[in-house]
Amino acid sequence: MPRPSLSRVKLIIGLGLVCLLTALSEGAGAMNLDEAIAMARENLPSFKATQYKVQSSEALYKASLSPYLPSLDAGGAQEWHDSTLDDYDQRSYNVALSYTLFDGGKRKANRNIARANRDMNNDDLATSSLQLEFAVKTVFFGTMARREIVDERRTQLRDAEKDYEVAQGRHRLGVAKLSDVLQASVRREQARFNLVQAEGDLAKGLTELNSLLGRSLETPYDLDGSLDLEPRVPDRNTLSDAALARPELKHAENALIIAKNNVSLQTSAFYPVISTSGAYSKIDGGLYGTLPNDTDQSIGLYATWNIFELGKFYKTRAAQIDIRVSEENLNETVRQVLLEVAKAHEDFVTAARDVAVAREQSRSANANYAQAFGEYKVGKGDILSLVTAEAALARAQEQLTLAKLNLVLSKALLERTAGVEKLESLVP
Repeated sequence: MPRPSLSRVKLIIGLGLVCLLTALSEGAGAMNLDEAIAMARENLPSFKATQYKVQSSEALYKASLSPYLPSLDAGGAQEWHDSTLDDYDQRSYNVALSYTLFDGGKRKANRNIARANRDMNNDDLATSSLQLEFAVKTVFFGTMARREIVDERRTQLRDAEKDYEVAQGRHRLGVAKLSDVLQASVRREQARFNLVQAEGDLAKGLTELNSLLGRSLETPYDLDGSLDLEPRVPDRNTLSDAALARPELKHAENALIIAKNNVSLQTSAFYPVISTSGAYSKIDGGLYGTLPNDTDQSIGLYATWNIFELGKFYKTRAAQIDIRVSEENLNETVRQVLLEVAKAHEDFVTAARDVAVAREQSRSANANYAQAFGEYKVGKGDILSLVTAEAALARAQEQLTLAKLNLVLSKALLERTAGVEKLESLVP
């Protein structure tokens, strides 16, 4: 046997290194789920808008401190007069410092409301974060499932082409009818049509994912992950306890805080407002030159008390009723959250069972197709049984992929309803 030349060996080694580097670069560039979620948080406009809203509410909360501090005002005026007696100029300057000593709890209530509004916006941001994670998981795993379906339909097309070639070969030998070839041809074209549809669905799913992540819509498939999931889930009580800390419930609790402080805000109208101020003013000029008393200094204590105003009674009553409204809204939120957890838990358990059934069905369908193909190849079976077995295998393979996808999405939904990033954090 002739020994390979040195140049040929170098060429083979070089090609091997190129293939290895290409594989490594593709693996290094693959995006996993955590990276996709981080990219969506960085680029999704709706999530960034919620972050800006939090910053705005933080600024308003800081502004609510203003009534606790004194207010300093300064003013000045320059006047030119043209009278029948004479022309003259007049200038005036004034500085005033005022401070509210008591306002019946109005400024305290406003500050508490501002704090609750800030916390509510933080709750909205946390809710948006959970919803973003769920959306990315849904599209991410949905795209992976579409990719698997594309691969499966390529396998189906190869199987259908193999059946067609066997039928055509048997027909040439005169041991099969022309109808066998035609039936195999129909199945082959159907498999080709299904592949085209799957490739289109994959392209749409990938476009949706790229848009969600803020990437170019034409970015190729580069996802790193698996639809195979070990079904480990906490008990329902653990999930319910975790769900009671969801930001939606905190949002409802802050709404109740606002309602209670609105009562204090309306009640403050029944109390006097007491304030103090000091002022300094100076006037220059005048009709006959500088005025003799051109400066003025003052300090005062002021009280204002509304004795009767009909509206404040009914506004206070309305604010008290709003507390009951907020309490019932909180109870309704708790009810809905616990119901969502129970339903999501049942969906996850059902999806786990479906995967086991679909996996067994796929094994049976694969064995059935292998048996039908072997029988038809040796002339013991008919083409209809072979085509039926191949189509059943195709359905079983796709059903297994969809069952695994449903299990992964059920887990994502359960994480969303429990208000956690990963269920594994709740499993001991």
